[in-house]
Amino acid sequence: MDRIKKILATEEGRIFYVRNINQDFHTQYGFIKKADLKKKDGSKLHSNMKKTFYIFSPSFIDCYKKIKRAPQIIPSKDVASIIAETGISKKSVVVDAGTGSGALACFLANYAKKVASYEIREDFLKVAAENARFLRLKNVEIKHRDVYQGIDERDVDLIVLDLPEPWKVLKHTEKALKTGGFLASYSPTIPQVMDFVNALKQYKNFIHLKTIEIIERQWEVDDRKVRPKSQAIGHSGFVTFCRKIQ
Repeated sequence: MDRIKKILATEEGRIFYVRNINQDFHTQYGFIKKADLKKKDGSKLHSNMKKTFYIFSPSFIDCYKKIKRAPQIIPSKDVASIIAETGISKKSVVVDAGTGSGALACFLANYAKKVASYEIREDFLKVAAENARFLRLKNVEIKHRDVYQGIDERDVDLIVLDLPEPWKVLKHTEKALKTGGFLASYSPTIPQVMDFVNALKQYKNFIHLKTIEIIERQWEVDDRKVRPKSQAIGHSGFVTFCRKIQ
């Protein structure tokens, strides 16, 4: 997968991703000459149809938006809640299971010291590993392991579970997490949340902090015409946050 070399942005906020700066870049607004694609960040460019573009280098989030997808990934609104509620930093060690496309593991690795991600399906492992390479993340370890059978890491700051039966991993998270460490479980249905929280009550070392659902609604702002966009980003999943207290 070719890395994104440059970002082109229109004045209206349309974003285009340039992977090859050695050839003209074509859009519905005309093409940008290859010589212009090598100009410095912040330069104003014009297509052959006189459309104005601005050019700059891609950030992590630009590249992240173009990763490959195997199964459905956790939306950024929910990823943001996990980062905000647990406060991970460059000192944090994180365990993620299951990996899927590796989207969550890669996003967390942009903040954490190290991320170990567990996945049993080899086809998903290949996609996740390719995404980590594409994002040039060297602090992600993709493990071909069944997390239901155990977690290798110890003194972990955060464990995130995106599994059909997350309650089956509680006995392993109890051993892996440091005192004060966080456990977050992402589930698409309420019965999964109920089973997880009820199972958690059997572990005296954990407290249930809260379970949340985030709905995102974008707004259109055009002069004084301000209104919600027609369709909100509704239910994606529930995030249950817990903490190890002993």
